[in-house]
Amino acid sequence: MSRTRLLPNSSSLFSSLEDAKDDEIYNTALTNTFITVIGSSVIGLLIWFYQGAIPCEQFFASYLVEQALSLDNLFVFLLLFKYFEVPLEYQSRVLNWGFYGAIVMRFIMISLGIAAIKSFRPVLVLFAGILVYSSGKMLVDMAGDEEEEEDMSDNAIVKFSKNLFPTTDKFDGDRFFSQVNGVQSATPMLLCMIAVELSDLVFAVDSIPAVFGVTLDPFIVFVSNICAISGLRSLYVVLSEAASNLKYLEPAVAVVLLFIGIKLLLEYVGIDISTTVSLCVVGALLSSGIGLSVLTQEKETT
Repeated sequence: MSRTRLLPNSSSLFSSLEDAKDDEIYNTALTNTFITVIGSSVIGLLIWFYQGAIPCEQFFASYLVEQALSLDNLFVFLLLFKYFEVPLEYQSRVLNWGFYGAIVMRFIMISLGIAAIKSFRPVLVLFAGILVYSSGKMLVDMAGDEEEEEDMSDNAIVKFSKNLFPTTDKFDGDRFFSQVNGVQSATPMLLCMIAVELSDLVFAVDSIPAVFGVTLDPFIVFVSNICAISGLRSLYVVLSEAASNLKYLEPAVAVVLLFIGIKLLLEYVGIDISTTVSLCVVGALLSSGIGLSVLTQEKETT
């Protein structure tokens, strides 16, 4: 599974979330999303108070980058929930375990990444190459078949998940295991959760280097990552209402990856792009992608 063509163009993908569009569920998710954004902003201000303006700018730039790249995770979650037919009332448990697993995996990957950069600086070139490649692949794939939807039955992560344990295709409430003919078998809940965890690991391969392009402060990198993924559960429901209309967000994310990849290459040769400039560029690109999507949608509906 790669970070390509994951933003669906068809609203049919969201059919599994029809019940989630109930006003109470949606409003709760919207409130929780607002709370996580405000909480992240407060953390940014505390960083400014205790560490200064530059670390604060690094935090917000890293947060924006990670939040934008995390959107791909949401749409993969949608695909996985649809494929495994996980009932809406059980999906929150999968998302919770996915969050806990993401914290552990990202802590390990961030620690290893920073250690690698400090001990062998040319690793920056490798990270830059990953970002530029991901950006180019996203843009090329977007120029291809826009209606193509990934077949999850052929997905390597899904196949790997199914080969780990004896499995059953029946749910046993929200349990991960169930007794089937005297055999402890994995339910679709566990298979979906494993697939979610592995998908996040794949995405972290380019999202973490992207944050390294903003700062190498391990505290800033880790906290910005946690702040970004902490709101995914709520965003999952909120974006089910609007994501299919944000058709210019994905190319904006691709350009962000390209910008940070170039920034890493320039940094390697001794040319530094300030955090302030990075924050402005990332913010402008993402805002433009969202704003253009909204304006286009309004014109199409009038």
